[in-house]
Amino acid sequence: MSSVFAVTRLEGRRLLVRPLAWVLGALSLAMLAWRFTLLLGSFLANQVQLAALPGGPGYTDIVAVPLLSSALTLGILPFGLTELALLVVPLITMNTLAGDRAQGTLPLMSSMGLSPTRIVLGKYMAVLMWLLAWLALTLAMPLSLAHGTTLDWGKFAAATLGLVLALAALGAIGVACSAFVSHPAMAAAASLMIGLALFTINLAAQKAGIDNGVINWLAMSMHLEAMLRGLVSVADVLWFVLVIVVALALASRRLAADKERG
Repeated sequence: MSSVFAVTRLEGRRLLVRPLAWVLGALSLAMLAWRFTLLLGSFLANQVQLAALPGGPGYTDIVAVPLLSSALTLGILPFGLTELALLVVPLITMNTLAGDRAQGTLPLMSSMGLSPTRIVLGKYMAVLMWLLAWLALTLAMPLSLAHGTTLDWGKFAAATLGLVLALAALGAIGVACSAFVSHPAMAAAASLMIGLALFTINLAAQKAGIDNGVINWLAMSMHLEAMLRGLVSVADVLWFVLVIVVALALASRRLAADKERG
C-alpha cells in the first residue's frame, strides 16, 4: 500500500501545482456561490408563504439540496455541483494517465516495480481527494447558515452521500478514459461524453412513460436523484460501486496490456 500512497502523493502534488486545478476550483466555486445566493434570496422572499404551508418545503429543500443539483429546481442558473462535475471532472482527470503516456513517464513508473493496479489506484485516490475537497467547500455554504435555519440533516446527509458516490464514479470513469488514450484532450472528451450519456440515457424512456427497465437502471441520474430526495437504497449504492470497480479494472487492464507490449 505504501506504493499506492506514493503515487497518490505525487499526483496530488501535480494537481496542486497545475493552474488548471486552481482555476477550475475557483470558477466553479464562484458559480456555486452565485447559485447559493439566488436560492437563498428565493427562500427569504417566500419564507412567509412557505411557513403557512403545513409540511411545506424549507431551507433544505429550497437551498441546501438544490445547490448540489439543478435537477430539483426549475432551471435556476447557474448549474448545480452535479452539472458542473460533468465538465470539471473530465478536465481534472484527463492528465492522470494520458499525460504520463504523452510525456513518456508512464513506462518509467512501471519499470520502478509499480503494478498497473497500484498506479491506477494511486492516481484515482489523488483525484478523489481533490473532488471531495471541492464538495466540502460547496457544502460549507449551506452549512454556514445551519445555526439560524432548520436543516433536515437526514435528507442533507443522503444528498451528500449521493454526490460523494457520483463524484467517485465520474472520477473513476475519467481515469479509465485517460488510460485508454494518448492525449489528455481526447481523454477529457471521452469522459465528458460518457458522463453525459449516463445522465441522459433514460430521457427517451421517461418521455415514453417508462419508469422501470434496463435503460432507467443504467442512468446515473436515476440513482442520484433518489438520494437527492433523501432516499438511500442499497441498490443505488451498489450501482455506483459497480461503476467505480469496472472503470478502475478496465484502466488497470489497459496499463497491464501496455506493459506487456513494452
